[in-house]
Amino acid sequence: MPVREKLRNLAIIAHVDHGKTTLVDAMLWQSGVFRQNEQVAERVMDSMDLEREKGITIMAKNTAVIYGDYKINIVDTPGHADFGGEVERTLNMVDGVLLLVDASEGPLPQTRFVLGKSLAAGLPVLVVVNKIDRPDRRIAQVLDEIYDLFIDLDATEEQLEFPILYTNAKDGVALFDPDDDGSDLKPLFKTIIDHVPPPSFDPQTPVQFLVTSLDYSDYMGRIAVGKLANGELKPGVKLALTKQGEFHQEIALTQVYTYQGLKRIEAESIEAGDIAAVAGVEEAFIGDTITDLEDMRPLPSISVEEPTMSMEIGVNTSPMAGKEGKLLTSRQIKSRLEKETLYNVSIRVEPGQTTDSFKVSARGELQLAVLVETMRREGFELSLARPRIITKNVDGVRMEPLELAVIDIPEEYVGVVTEKLSARKGKLVKMVNHGSGRVRLEFEVPTRGLIGYRSQFLTDTRGTGILTALVIGHAPYAGDIPSRPNGALVSDRMGQAVTFAIHHLQPRGVIFVKPNQPSYPGLIVGENSRVQDIWVNITKEKKLTNLRASGADEALRLVPPRQFTLEQAMEYINDDELVEVTPKSIRLRKKSVKKLGGARKNV
Repeated sequence: MPVREKLRNLAIIAHVDHGKTTLVDAMLWQSGVFRQNEQVAERVMDSMDLEREKGITIMAKNTAVIYGDYKINIVDTPGHADFGGEVERTLNMVDGVLLLVDASEGPLPQTRFVLGKSLAAGLPVLVVVNKIDRPDRRIAQVLDEIYDLFIDLDATEEQLEFPILYTNAKDGVALFDPDDDGSDLKPLFKTIIDHVPPPSFDPQTPVQFLVTSLDYSDYMGRIAVGKLANGELKPGVKLALTKQGEFHQEIALTQVYTYQGLKRIEAESIEAGDIAAVAGVEEAFIGDTITDLEDMRPLPSISVEEPTMSMEIGVNTSPMAGKEGKLLTSRQIKSRLEKETLYNVSIRVEPGQTTDSFKVSARGELQLAVLVETMRREGFELSLARPRIITKNVDGVRMEPLELAVIDIPEEYVGVVTEKLSARKGKLVKMVNHGSGRVRLEFEVPTRGLIGYRSQFLTDTRGTGILTALVIGHAPYAGDIPSRPNGALVSDRMGQAVTFAIHHLQPRGVIFVKPNQPSYPGLIVGENSRVQDIWVNITKEKKLTNLRASGADEALRLVPPRQFTLEQAMEYINDDELVEVTPKSIRLRKKSVKKLGGARKNV
């Protein structure tokens, strides 16, 4: 079959924070995409604000580098397991993968996840060991771990013959030997051209364009992105859109685009093998095929792994509702969630338990948190219930998602981490001591066991531990797992938190609010040091008398309140509690003041 000799399609895959986006930045600079005096943000491929803040890639993105007379299409993929839907779609567009591994951390769970998908797809792999400037690098051991990983994933003999390069992406240097000197990425460009095969096509086959990603333009409407497997795309030509292999409708493309650097460039035509974007397909969805109207030959649709976790997202019903956000109604929330499903294949939206709520299913807590954080920045006010796992029945047995948790911690914390995860039904399957004072533990633990554990883990390891987890399948339901052991301090009235009241409540537990912060009945203002919930008056002021105390009043000293990020709040709450999310605030509250029952105990 003929090939596009001067074209290469490549995906960069790796674990979170191993340097994918930084390496793409360096490739763009050295290929002359940017002018010398051009102002370009660091990690230019991470265009979402959330990506920059969290230091992770959330959405797969396309770019193209011109090296000599070769065009290299590069897709920078997410490294986090929650965005696995992005990775799976990306692999449908490329002919080879560049596996990036940290020279100290070695291959981690997400490396396993994406590499397994790549090997199963039969894609050739180019291995790059990055961050070789780290003082704690251990290149020989990391290479051994990479080979072990390939063998574990049943790589063929041919796939095990992968080329290896060593890079310092921050400085834009690639080497064939880690002890050599270098000044640029030429060895990397050369290896990509030599090792990644050019895309092949069949000149006798009509147009076949598989939609693997969606974008939107205010001017052009929905834009479908994918790889043109065969044929030629031109604006105005009548084509067929097929869904699940069946004809759906006749279409005519209004524009076709190719990629050049970070820009989408309007083109007169797209040739087979290239990654392209097309406009004029308002009903296209991921997995659909655009093909010839007279000779329809749809490509196999894309399958994406099912969600493992769900969460109720509803209207904010607290007394503070409407004071900070502008998008408040269930109709607006429903419209926004439905729009999200058009772009994000791994999210599902269904009606919730009430008319004002929706059940949103996703691959994990981080994906749910990113969706909610994006919505609050758009002006939404929401209430969130505790995330729940999605179970399924197999031959009459209730099965729940099982995760592989890989933990990197100093030796002195092994005992406390093992104890806590064992209580959460975790099973230690592997333990490796690197000899540097740090130990790597691998646990198989139900997804339920990790809900609410991450903040506890950071506390237990004094912020020095690294925890990454990956869904590896399903296992029989493991039974009850203990939830938060402490009760809550719950406000019993409207008003504002007062320094005097906070000072006198501090001995009872951890306080979550600051002086002058608004309060209402049912708001969780702190964590009780005991099991039960206590109703408290956070607005109680010091009584004034006409008798003067001997000596000035002592200045009241307050402990800084505990502040929650969105993820921490979602993990922290119990089943009878909600997270109230507004553009400016994250509050914890009880679902219903009336349902708590019992006499209120005012303190």
